[in-house]
Amino acid sequence: MRPLRQAALVARSPYRPRQLEWQVFLGATAVKRGLLTPYQLRSSAWVSPLHGVYADARLERDHELRCRAAVLRLPAGIVIAGPSAAWLHGVELAAQYDDDVHLIVPAGIRLAAARGLRVHHTRLGRPEVVHRNGLACTTPVRTAWDLARWLDLARAVTAIDGLLAQGRTTRTELDKLVAERAGVQGIARVARVVDLVDGGAQSPPESQLRLRLVLAGLPRPVTQFAVRLRSGAVLHPDLAWPEYRVAIEYDGAWHDSADQFHRDRRRLSQLAAEGWVVLHVTSRRMRDLSNVVNEVRQALRAQGWPG
Repeated sequence: MRPLRQAALVARSPYRPRQLEWQVFLGATAVKRGLLTPYQLRSSAWVSPLHGVYADARLERDHELRCRAAVLRLPAGIVIAGPSAAWLHGVELAAQYDDDVHLIVPAGIRLAAARGLRVHHTRLGRPEVVHRNGLACTTPVRTAWDLARWLDLARAVTAIDGLLAQGRTTRTELDKLVAERAGVQGIARVARVVDLVDGGAQSPPESQLRLRLVLAGLPRPVTQFAVRLRSGAVLHPDLAWPEYRVAIEYDGAWHDSADQFHRDRRRLSQLAAEGWVVLHVTSRRMRDLSNVVNEVRQALRAQGWPG
């Protein structure tokens, strides 16, 4: 028994042939070419993003790795879409490593759903396909369309905010798309999402906070509104209602450092000194926004909002 156990340990050692370093590959192909044995595939040298697909374990485990694994398993002509395409366009919080890879399958190609893949059979025009990092995916504006149709309202708005903030598409392009597809099934849902997006949000929590406030019936805030102080300095609170001189600052984890904390408080004190009501929302308070909504409503009313 001892020799067999020793052989198993050797087989599981992190051996990487040069041809497979930093690569994503089909396990069966590597075995067939004699580069690895089935036992060596199980070593710590490799990870398996999808069934049958392996990658050098030193590669970053992000959603792009899952996309590359999916492409290896699929026939030509299939396009990465939805939140997976948003990730490729730079909106990295649109999809996590373990999330399904969303794919659009053209007519004439049969592809059954499989674990780790989300298959969509829908029309896709040639102008709606681009390549990002060598992977075929939907254009940003088509990606926004699919996000609005496939995801829940909060996730869709947050992801499209990211596309706008990255400069991948514009509000004008989105409005044009909605107008051109008037009458298409699902257009009402897409139009509602597009109406709620705002590229001024600098983080997903800011998008989610803004959306929650608007859905609660409060007036729509302005993102990154430029407030010119008497000193000549210009401040940009995350959300603002200029008419009522009410502002919100979202304090994420990066605000926790002592230096950043004091800089933030100094900025907001300057706003308060000029008649602004400034509310603070922390990452902890994002877990239950009902109190935040009530605070904002009260502040707006105190500043003259008739709602």
